[in-house]
Amino acid sequence: MPASTAKPVPVKLEEEMRNRIKSLADARDRTTHWLMREAIQQYVEREEKREAFRQEGIRAWNEYQATGLHLTSGEADAWLGQLESGQDAEPPECHV
Repeated sequence: MPASTAKPVPVKLEEEMRNRIKSLADARDRTTHWLMREAIQQYVEREEKREAFRQEGIRAWNEYQATGLHLTSGEADAWLGQLESGQDAEPPECHV
């Protein structure tokens, strides 16, 4: 992020947390500012991925509700077993 677009955001932290951040920053030979930015960036990226996964699950559930198409666990296990054994197997057809 270019420095010109970065704007300070106040965050209230308990003294104990501030001390823990300072200890980690010292141990990593980084500033507390760097450590907090890194932590926030990693958290946001992880939560964005988690939300995308959740939304995909919702879409899949809605599609199942609308169509009824599915595989049984046995069908899925058999297909995955083929892939695991090195076979280039096509996934089974979904059915109602």
